[in-house]
Amino acid sequence: MIKQEMLDKKIWAVVGVTANERKYGYKIWRKLMEHGYETYGVNPNYDEIQGHRIYDSLRELPKKIDVIDIVVPPKISLNTLDDAKELGIEYIWFQPGTFNDEVIEKAKALDFRFLYDDCILATLIKMEKEA
Repeated sequence: MIKQEMLDKKIWAVVGVTANERKYGYKIWRKLMEHGYETYGVNPNYDEIQGHRIYDSLRELPKKIDVIDIVVPPKISLNTLDDAKELGIEYIWFQPGTFNDEVIEKAKALDFRFLYDDCILATLIKMEKEA
């Protein structure tokens, strides 16, 4: 199952991370780190959040990413797919509200392995409760 494949990967990037602790871009980023994932934040509006360096784009990341979690509007998601493909990233998790038909069609055309009907934050919280 693709969801489990993604959860087994250890190096993640959150595209759309934010310093606003009430927003999903922050909550997802923190929760991934709390669960032991090596997690990088991508947002050109920040240099750092809580002492962690934040990168302007996927191209700046110091390591090859296993999974991208997307927390941006569909228009930005579309552009992110091109960078992800060029960088050889295989897995993309689209959070609710980050995709539309055009984004999903492009993800299929570029042959990504992706999820778009689920939330990584809800998944990780559920795992905590089951542990």
